[in-house]
Amino acid sequence: MTAPVSAAPGASHNGVAAARHLAKWLGLAATPTFAIMALLTAVPGGGPADMLCGAGSWQGGMVPMYLLMSAFHSAAWLRLMAKRWD
Repeated sequence: MTAPVSAAPGASHNGVAAARHLAKWLGLAATPTFAIMALLTAVPGGGPADMLCGAGSWQGGMVPMYLLMSAFHSAAWLRLMAKRWD
């Protein structure tokens, strides 16, 4: 059983901070995960990802989709690099 959540301002500050921290790391994990899935899917002859997403090819199918998803999720990495370069 969970404790009741208070509606008072600042009552769940730790929970909000934890959720933001988790969201940051999930955003950073998305780009390399999709890039790895693209590589695994492109392995000819039934690569390791064949069980998950079927046979892939560079011309169509899941490989381009994984590459696009990797590019779209790269914003978290770009923000991280921008902070370090400031």
